[in-house]
Amino acid sequence: MESDGSSSTPPPPDVHVSPADECVGSDKTQQQSLGRSDGAQDKNDTQIHAALPDGTSATLRGTPTSSSTKLCGYLNKQGGPLKAWKSRWFVYEEKSCQLFYYRMAQDINPLGKVDLSRATFSYPLQGEEGTFHIQTPERTAILKAANRDAQMYWLQQLQLKRTLYREQHAEHKSISKPHSHKLESTPSANNCRADFLPIVKTPSGLVGEEAASLPAPGLNSPLNMSIKHPLIGLQNTVHSFRNRHSQEIRQSVFHIDDSTDKQKTPSSKTSTLAVPTSSSSQSPESPANARSEQDLSTISPIRKSSKEKSTSLELKDTSRLQHEKLYLAEEVKAQKELVLLLHKVLEAAQLEKRTCAQFLAAEGEQERLELLRHGERRAAELQDHLESLQQENENLRRDLNQRDAHIAELQESVQLLMHKNQAKQEVIVKLSEKLAVCGEDQQCTNGLQSEALKQLTIENENLKDDLKAYKTQNQYLNSEIYHLTTLWRKSCEQEQSLIVKCAVLEANSCKMESRYLGILQKLQESKELNPEQREAVKKVVKDAVRADLSTAVKLNLIRDYDEYGFTIAMDYKIEDLKLLLARCAQLLFGRPEGELSSSTELKNLLRTGLPREYRARVWRFIIQTRTKSLKERQPDRYQELCEKSRTSPHLVPRQIQLDLDRTLTSNQYFSPPSSPLIQKLERVLQAFSWQNPTIGYVQGLNRLAAIALLVLQDEEDAFWCLAVIVDYIMPPHYYTKDLVGCQADQRVLKDLMSEKLPRLTAHLEALKVDVSLITVEWFLVLFVESLPTRILFKVWDAFLYEGIKVIFRYALALFKYKEEIILKIDDSVEMYQYLRIFPYTIADGRKLTSIAFNDMNPLPMKLLQNRRAAHLERLHAEIKELENLRKAYKAEQVQCKDKELDTLASEDEEELGSFNYLSSK
Repeated sequence: MESDGSSSTPPPPDVHVSPADECVGSDKTQQQSLGRSDGAQDKNDTQIHAALPDGTSATLRGTPTSSSTKLCGYLNKQGGPLKAWKSRWFVYEEKSCQLFYYRMAQDINPLGKVDLSRATFSYPLQGEEGTFHIQTPERTAILKAANRDAQMYWLQQLQLKRTLYREQHAEHKSISKPHSHKLESTPSANNCRADFLPIVKTPSGLVGEEAASLPAPGLNSPLNMSIKHPLIGLQNTVHSFRNRHSQEIRQSVFHIDDSTDKQKTPSSKTSTLAVPTSSSSQSPESPANARSEQDLSTISPIRKSSKEKSTSLELKDTSRLQHEKLYLAEEVKAQKELVLLLHKVLEAAQLEKRTCAQFLAAEGEQERLELLRHGERRAAELQDHLESLQQENENLRRDLNQRDAHIAELQESVQLLMHKNQAKQEVIVKLSEKLAVCGEDQQCTNGLQSEALKQLTIENENLKDDLKAYKTQNQYLNSEIYHLTTLWRKSCEQEQSLIVKCAVLEANSCKMESRYLGILQKLQESKELNPEQREAVKKVVKDAVRADLSTAVKLNLIRDYDEYGFTIAMDYKIEDLKLLLARCAQLLFGRPEGELSSSTELKNLLRTGLPREYRARVWRFIIQTRTKSLKERQPDRYQELCEKSRTSPHLVPRQIQLDLDRTLTSNQYFSPPSSPLIQKLERVLQAFSWQNPTIGYVQGLNRLAAIALLVLQDEEDAFWCLAVIVDYIMPPHYYTKDLVGCQADQRVLKDLMSEKLPRLTAHLEALKVDVSLITVEWFLVLFVESLPTRILFKVWDAFLYEGIKVIFRYALALFKYKEEIILKIDDSVEMYQYLRIFPYTIADGRKLTSIAFNDMNPLPMKLLQNRRAAHLERLHAEIKELENLRKAYKAEQVQCKDKELDTLASEDEEELGSFNYLSSK
């Protein structure tokens, strides 16, 4: 209620408990907390009630009970780009198992936090004293305590807090824990299986309220300021000034300083409340004034008794005020620096605001454009000025480095001269000592022995200290490993419980689904439903059954054959297969086959290998791209060719019928003679023989057409795929009777092997092994029945898109993959046997692909074409020379036959002449 000439009683100030007020550092409660065997702590926080001037009470939250200990204290934290040590106030939060840190104990907003639920703790032996590490999955915090005792105290307490949090976290979950295993890692003061190290006592003055009441170490250091959190620092500073003002109000005429209360309750200062002192604004009739008079009458006898103590406390208050004055002066200086920094930020913001205001206030687009141009020119000028300053700074830094180097050289020379001078003086002193004590040789010997003994003693003591430190570190690491193993075992048990629970839920879901389907079946059979409703129920049942079947097919991963009929051998990891499917879906989803375009992304995807779901679609796109013009001119070309082969069966090559039963004998779709794919394959090969009468049919084309049929399923698509391979992708004269094109590529392959695999080439030449006897089949049938099927389709994916150079890459990669094994074979017969079978033994298809497209680089198509042309020219010359030799040999044979005939004729004439001579006689 407000009245004229008076104002209402101001509300009491908010009671705030700082992180320092929450900390309790008594040794007794600390040992009680460590000594609890079950690791549980009292979670109920006590509430302190204090009487307010209006008769109400305020509750102070966050004050722990005596049974629970708050872990807090000052530690040095390493951070920033300079890796400097900064003093921070650390407070452990039990509910979230996090370690918050502040700039000082009186701050309200933390600068950061460290999650301890998944952290591990360690400390370096050779590091600075008191240094230890907190390693989390996100980062590693490097902290430093005041001494080694404080370091071990913090490490043991952090271990304890982590274990208690994990145990409480497990208790909150509704998971049945096995009774056979219990947590045995909770440290105990009396009896504990994990007592690798004795419990370190609470270091006095370093943790708890005692540490919070002391000034923060290194607070006035410029490196201790948090540049990363200026707003948080400003908020904490404002809060500290407000808190200090409230403390001054508390120490008014109503303040009672009882030393006995301080001894009884360490956190009594948190329960002291501010009382408004200005009573002049209160009306005499105001109930608040009446209440204040009652309070004054109650407190007046207490003031009389406190006057006697005030005299003895004046000196203490004076020294405390002087200390606080110095502290405030230093803090004001630091805050001035922060205010200057904020002023600069504010000026920059105001300048940007002014510029934006000018831009928005401009009437026309021309003015705004001019403002933008002016801003750009100004920015360019500032950029040029900055670059010039940076260049000047770089030059000055370079000069400074040169001068530093020169000074260092001079200092080294001076140091060297001083060492020489010192050495000379030492020599002079030694000579003079020898002259002075020439008769005391025995005493000198004893002195040297005593000095050596002292040095050995010191070294021995140092080694003992190091050994003790190593033992302590080993014991702590054993303790950490024990704790982590126990936590891991509990996590595994929880995971098993979750798996069992998931299985139970899945079983219940299946039961509910079966009931649901049964009800739907009954509804379908009932006669009360109209035909539309019965049809709808029937459709729902079919959809549910079909979904269950598709899910079951997807989950059934154990099969002997793949979709193409070959034996399954996994070449992808699950993660890689998911990523590959995602890339294919992103590139091909929602696009018709005719709208696919060639790109680097598609090329890389084909080199990796397409999933089965997308292979047929991409192959049709590649084939359609190469045969688009031909199909537009003759859309029914395949049907016409099939009709020709049907009406003129005597002109179809006889070899097709012979090779049908020998096509892919290991494939289940081609193994039975009555398979429909055999008939499709026959029609495809007959149509191709009419399409390309120059080639007709050559052994090996049946395997190419069979692979196309397995992937594309449609025989017309398989026909065009075979036509694209023979007529468009492979070089000319590849499948002719003399195989000139294939012979040229074999010579190109030998040249590439001598360049990229010189050791292997030399080894094969030493054994007189001709690899073309093996590789010619690779090139003619494109590795069909030579490579495992999981690798074969990868080769075909890239081959259809990039051409013949893919076959060269994989041929070289095969030899590179098994190079070390081939180099160990020293017999030519064994070498030929191994080269025939080794491609089918390749286990790692990803490694082979990496070798083909990475290790064999560079391999441009132009290089292959140039070398093929050179070898074709030589082959044609050799063939022409062979033809000339053949003709000469035939002519010589004819001449020899003519001479023999002449000889036979002359002998007959002689016999006839002799016969006439005898008859005449």
